[in-house]
Amino acid sequence: MPPLPPSTSPAIRTVMMPRDTNPQGSIFGGVILSFIDQAAWIEALRQANRRYVTVAINTVEFKQPVLVGDILSLWATTKKIGRTSITVHVDVRANRPATSQDDIAVTSADVVMVAVDEAGKPVEVGTGH
Repeated sequence: MPPLPPSTSPAIRTVMMPRDTNPQGSIFGGVILSFIDQAAWIEALRQANRRYVTVAINTVEFKQPVLVGDILSLWATTKKIGRTSITVHVDVRANRPATSQDDIAVTSADVVMVAVDEAGKPVEVGTGH
């Protein structure tokens, strides 16, 4: 079956807090990578309710820093559903209320999620719709 159409709302929306900053005052890249991973998992679940593991995240290039107080939105779209994997594209955008800047493109990534059984062996994705 083809993937469900893209969602009309972000997979994740969160306010960035001081606990996630590096010494220069911007949000650690690893924190954003974690959100990318989570957004991809949420989208994979939307397509088919399975247990997933992340196999790959393609090149992530940060175009703009993310600051404390930014509202981070991660939009996830299914690119491909294979036999045992789902490839999800995640766009990361920031809204900066402190300066009234909307929709700052932060980064994007393609994430490959593999459906697995309880033993961690790949299984068919199937579909949840």
